[in-house]
Amino acid sequence: MTDTATTTDADWQSWQASWDRQQEWYMPDREERFRVMLDTAEALVGSEPLVLDLACGTGTVTDRLLRRFPGARSTAVDLDPALLTIARGHFGDDERVRFVTADLTDPSWPELLPHGSYDAVLTATALHWLETEPLAALYRQLHGLLRDGGVFLNADHMTDESAPRINAAVHAHTEARKDRERADGAQDWAAWWRAVADDPALAEPARRRFGLLGDPRHPSVPRSAPQGDRPTTTDWHLRALLDAGFAEARQVWCSASDAVVAALR
Repeated sequence: MTDTATTTDADWQSWQASWDRQQEWYMPDREERFRVMLDTAEALVGSEPLVLDLACGTGTVTDRLLRRFPGARSTAVDLDPALLTIARGHFGDDERVRFVTADLTDPSWPELLPHGSYDAVLTATALHWLETEPLAALYRQLHGLLRDGGVFLNADHMTDESAPRINAAVHAHTEARKDRERADGAQDWAAWWRAVADDPALAEPARRRFGLLGDPRHPSVPRSAPQGDRPTTTDWHLRALLDAGFAEARQVWCSASDAVVAALR
């Protein structure tokens, strides 16, 4: 189903801002990732691209895209009813944005898209819940959705396992920082979802989200499907992208726990 943006009386801008703050508690360098993604996209496909925002959530990538490139257009795809409600409210009647509700594990999901090909596919902190085989299959689909010369950019949790002591030290430092900020009132994933469920404007889409994808308000409940064989390293992603048919693939940014990879069709 393809939808245009809708609005209600809720303060969607505040919800978008609270999502950003919650995500930044986990990733304080989050905006730097977005900058690198958009720099790379501009270098390869220009400043007025037609973009597929994959697993868009609240529309964070599309928001940065349109602020930087007013002539760009975005198809924002997700399955989460609550996050899509916030995204639709945030963008209102902006004709540059189209929303599609789709399950990326359904092989037929590309048939729901309003365009047959895109200049760029962008995604951030969204695909790590997919296991190895479904993610490899998705990469093959994305290759087919890009025009020749188009680019795929994925910012997500990826590690370099060649330096375990460095990784352990940085992880400990990060957890200590998060503990301090939580003590000062920072909102984590579970607390954010509790707030969503308590908002009358979001209670119904939150209920549907919990039934569809799990209830993240309780840490003992998985956020999505049970953990299985999920890729964790940058090297895996680069190999999978090349195997999917991309002509080139490389890392364009990294932290100790995350990376941005780019693949060129």
